[in-house]
Amino acid sequence: MDDLFASQPIAGATLARSDIERLIGKVPRTLIDCDLEQADLSGLDLTRWRFERCNLRRSDLAGAKLEGTVWQGCRGPFANFSGANLSEAEFIGGDWNNCAMRRATLTSTRFTGSKLTGADFTEARAMHIHFEEVLLVSAKLPGFSFRKEALRRVDLSGADLRKGDFRMTVFEDCSLREAMVAGSRFEGSDLRGADLGGLRLVDARLFRGATISREQAGQLLGELGLNVR
Repeated sequence: MDDLFASQPIAGATLARSDIERLIGKVPRTLIDCDLEQADLSGLDLTRWRFERCNLRRSDLAGAKLEGTVWQGCRGPFANFSGANLSEAEFIGGDWNNCAMRRATLTSTRFTGSKLTGADFTEARAMHIHFEEVLLVSAKLPGFSFRKEALRRVDLSGADLRKGDFRMTVFEDCSLREAMVAGSRFEGSDLRGADLGGLRLVDARLFRGATISREQAGQLLGELGLNVR
């Protein structure tokens, strides 16, 4: 009977850490339209919990166990996921601008239709990550690995992608405009679906082995001061 009640979603509540701790049990919980603004949830085990349209602005989830969680249509600007385990988590829609995912584990994590402008992924451990229809404008992703991934409608304009691994990555309707790519690797990548405008080719060898269109080739040569006729 306890499990039956535990399976019922919590809706429209304002919740603090003590409230969440009381809800933790054998069965993952679902929170709908709940207010968790500035809540301290650091270090908690919320494995496979589901959050729908919740307010997590400036919430602290540092070091939390969040494997298999679902975050649908939530608002979490400036939320702190530093060091959290987000393996197999799903972010569907929502606004997570300027959130911190430093040192987070992002194995098989999926971001779809989400706003991550200014997000900080420094030292995140990512493998088989999926981005689709995501705004990563001015995001911090130094040393991030996108190897063998397919990026669809991902805006990385102005992002810090230095020393990133884009080997064999496919870009579909994406933007790398004015992104910082020094030291990145693009061997075997397909960049024909990426906006490369404004890139500064400190080292033209970065794109050796990548596939680009004739128009893109003209853009890149123009950055070197060459006139293509």
